[in-house]
Amino acid sequence: SNFFQKYYRSGIIKKVIAEIIATYLLVFVTCGAASLSWSDEHKVSKLGASVAGGLIVTVMIYAVGHISGAHMNPAVTFAFAAVRHFPWTQVPVYAAAQVTGAISAAFTLRVLLHPVTKNVGTTTPSGSDIQALIMEIVVTFSMMFITSAVATDTKAIGELAGIAVGSAVCITSILAGPVSGGSMNPARSIGPAMASNDYRAIWVYIIGP
Repeated sequence: SNFFQKYYRSGIIKKVIAEIIATYLLVFVTCGAASLSWSDEHKVSKLGASVAGGLIVTVMIYAVGHISGAHMNPAVTFAFAAVRHFPWTQVPVYAAAQVTGAISAAFTLRVLLHPVTKNVGTTTPSGSDIQALIMEIVVTFSMMFITSAVATDTKAIGELAGIAVGSAVCITSILAGPVSGGSMNPARSIGPAMASNDYRAIWVYIIGP
């Protein structure tokens, strides 16, 4: 009980709920847009799907950033822990929350989009696995570079953090989308993979970011 009290006091419950909701909405919007775009370019263009992905990141950063930091991504949580901006003890809790949110969102999409499209925004390499892996490493690095620069620099922080990170996600996914799906987020790839039962090259999206 002592352990739980300590956890409860650190506000972890609130943070976990914030991460679940934020990741849920992130995957719901990103994968929903990607999947509609995949089924019919006239409904949602590829560019539209990337923009939607960037915007939801911006919106969620403003919505829950002050509660949990709005990581929505195990790669982000891990990176912040690596540069000592986040306690290692909370990494597994955050990652679990993010994957939970992502899986729930993917299953919701599966139910909602069922007649329209079988694809629920699964990320699979269009070329070789290695090309996709390198692409994911490069774009995740760029995104993380921007995220950590904005999140750790006191001058840049605040109002514009959401816009900077959201724009970064938008730009990188426009570029990486055609090659690797532009995931940059293990949770965002695991959710749809589970919902559509398609685990092709899932390792690319876990190791890459």
